[in-house]
Amino acid sequence: MTLPLTSPRQEAPASARFRPDPGLRRAMLLTALTLVGLGLGLVGQHLLGSPALAWGGFALAYLAGGVPAAREALHTLTHERKLDVDLLMVLAALAAASIGQAADGAVLLFLFSLSNTLQDWALGRTRGAVQALMNLNPQGATVRRDGVERWCALNDIRVGDQLVVRPGERIAADARVVRGQTSVDESPITGESVPVDKAPGAALASGTVNLNGSVEAEVLRPAGESTLARLVALMEQAQTQKSRAETLGEKWESPYATLVLLSVPAVFLGLRYAFGLPADTAWYRAISFMVVASPCAVVISTPAVMLSAMAAAARAGVLFKSSAALEALSHVQTVAFDKTGTLTQAQMTLTEVVADDERAALTLAAGLEAHSEHPIARAVVTAAQVRGLAPLPLTDAQAVPGHGIVALTPDGERAWAGNRRLAAREGAGLTAAQETALDELARRGSSSVIVGRGPRVLGVLGVADALRPGIGQALARLRGSGVPHLVMLTGDRREVAETVAREVGVNETHAELLPEDKLRIIGELPAPAAMVGDGVNDAPALARADLGVAVASGTDVAIESADVVLMQNDLEKLAGAVRLARAARRTVTLNLTFAFGVILLIAPLAVAGRVPLPLGVLAHEGGTVFVVFMGLRLLRFRV
Repeated sequence: MTLPLTSPRQEAPASARFRPDPGLRRAMLLTALTLVGLGLGLVGQHLLGSPALAWGGFALAYLAGGVPAAREALHTLTHERKLDVDLLMVLAALAAASIGQAADGAVLLFLFSLSNTLQDWALGRTRGAVQALMNLNPQGATVRRDGVERWCALNDIRVGDQLVVRPGERIAADARVVRGQTSVDESPITGESVPVDKAPGAALASGTVNLNGSVEAEVLRPAGESTLARLVALMEQAQTQKSRAETLGEKWESPYATLVLLSVPAVFLGLRYAFGLPADTAWYRAISFMVVASPCAVVISTPAVMLSAMAAAARAGVLFKSSAALEALSHVQTVAFDKTGTLTQAQMTLTEVVADDERAALTLAAGLEAHSEHPIARAVVTAAQVRGLAPLPLTDAQAVPGHGIVALTPDGERAWAGNRRLAAREGAGLTAAQETALDELARRGSSSVIVGRGPRVLGVLGVADALRPGIGQALARLRGSGVPHLVMLTGDRREVAETVAREVGVNETHAELLPEDKLRIIGELPAPAAMVGDGVNDAPALARADLGVAVASGTDVAIESADVVLMQNDLEKLAGAVRLARAARRTVTLNLTFAFGVILLIAPLAVAGRVPLPLGVLAHEGGTVFVVFMGLRLLRFRV
């Protein structure tokens, strides 16, 4: 039974419902013709007593249902030197006709054809995730180049071009907004259900949709290297790399089919000569045994589940690079996290202001720090802007290396912002509350800024790399999904690491690490272990772990090294992905148990003559359809 891994690329809106490709439509037509032939044969045989009509109908059923399977079987036999299920089904139908049971053979071919068509339809729905991503690419875009607007095909868009994106248009390349404001629907790429506001400086991802404002954006990457192109590549890669269960299934399909085929004459000879049954009865039972023992349901059990689970995960913004990664995640007991950019936002943020007059302290601090490009300075200026405070206009600003910055206020007073050394240099004394605030900030590993005018300290500001919103809840959900051991690995200072660890609730913390230290510790963690990171320094650990998970905002090196990519940078999705992976593993186990159970239960009954050929066909093909639809249930799983 051959399962195509990719469907033909066709132009259709991403929102369109699944449409069968030409191959599936042809399979549906042949299945319908097989049914028509079976119906005509039964009418001619049982109602009209017309041998000509009966044989004509059965011939149509054999041609429509048997020739495609025979061609597939011969192709597999000649090109891959393998026996498969298609060959067993064709031989069983021919053997039934050879003993005057053409009707049973026609029923077998119809149900086998119907089963294959249903499988192609069902698995086509999961493969539609790649097709939907391909359809997100527009044919081109309006580009302003050298001051002139023109329409450019997708491959002609260059880095540095100005995209002109109007309401309702799909963004053609990764870009950064330089003019205008709008809201963007990012759900096709990240799974984010709420439109995201975009202003100058904001990033736009290819494949997302501009909703309600015209913007101009500078192209950052060629279309072939865009977010969307990478997603398509990841999804195509995911469907060609198989889990261990799938690999084993494919490996053993041919030997098992060979064993079944060789068992048929043995069953016939045993029934004929050991039990003294008539030749036609013994042959009929041997054929029934061959049908029931065929491994259709076993072969399809795992791919149906894995493709459905990966499609459900992709819809939620979690991309598995292979079904092997999905299988690995279902066993993970330990997850290690990088800190900066993974648990935190990798962006310094004002976290605390200790002052009698917060407004005056922050206004002065913003006026001073506006003259600096240091990350702490940018955090202070941004915090003032968010609060609607205009920085105090200052003059003669000068940086004092190792201390901070000084300047003059409009009335000529000396203003300053920096550390304890600068406060002492300016002759400023700290109150007990301010000393306590500085000590507490140091204990938490936060940076501090003392701001003052002349000898007076106006306040103490705390700046730190802020946690990702909801990260504590995300890790709690991960633990609730069945991952008991959470570890943090970071090159940051121990005080900072321990503060973050307490706030997010990890079990174990390793700080002040070099990349080689992370690599060593990953190898020592209780296996199977996953590593979650975003930076270049995380790449070796991501590759070394049993499963590497990267956030999409991370570096290309980290994403390439990982097995799973979180497109929304939302670690809550990781807990959902764990639950999905474990549901997939349970479904695979159930499917395989059911498939082998049918064979072990029905095959002996077929040999004993308790299961006629039509009933054996129904059990065999019904079991195949059952395992397919058990896998399809995962398409509705909410990650």
